[in-house]
Amino acid sequence: MGRELKTMTALGAVLLLGLLGGCSTEASDEPDANAKGHAAAPAPKAPAAAPAVERGESVGAKGSPCELPATFDTAAGWTAEAVTVPGMPAQGPVTLACEIDAKPAGHIGFLRVWTGGKADDDPREALEAFTAAEAPSRKDATFEETEVGPYDGVEVGYLNTGEMLDAPKKERALAFATPDGLVVMHLGGADTEEHEQMLPAFELTKRSVRTGS
Repeated sequence: MGRELKTMTALGAVLLLGLLGGCSTEASDEPDANAKGHAAAPAPKAPAAAPAVERGESVGAKGSPCELPATFDTAAGWTAEAVTVPGMPAQGPVTLACEIDAKPAGHIGFLRVWTGGKADDDPREALEAFTAAEAPSRKDATFEETEVGPYDGVEVGYLNTGEMLDAPKKERALAFATPDGLVVMHLGGADTEEHEQMLPAFELTKRSVRTGS
């Protein structure tokens, strides 16, 4: 009888320890009520990637909508048309040669291409003169050197504050020199929102610049 009592007591102790161990494990799975009073916040979401831009037609080569000193691709849906109006006023050393319309792609704005000058003209000086004529009232102009296909170029972003505008708006332009003269590309837009939506198309064109053919 004494032996049975001792055996039952030992079994009871083992069961009690098992129950206590189970309670301890369950408690460790619960969030710490004393640590800021709530569970950890979820990790922040990664920013959404910029929408991809499909390539459209090529412009610049002989037989294309605009024959230019360099060749490049436009975004899908954008349509190019040569500007052949005689006596077109110059902006700095360049005159308007091609208009690439974004409306068929759902945006209100143009990528305009200006040409002129000589192969040894300084793109920075040409871009400064162009910008002064394009937006006489502007602020926050930032110039930086950049690669434009095989050419060394200069790019500028600024805020056009012209009094004829409903509100100031962002604009961007770049210039580079080719063996056949200067090329200046300017991206405007109806307003800053339209401009920013068209920037991926501008970047596609910039990356695709190559020698004329």
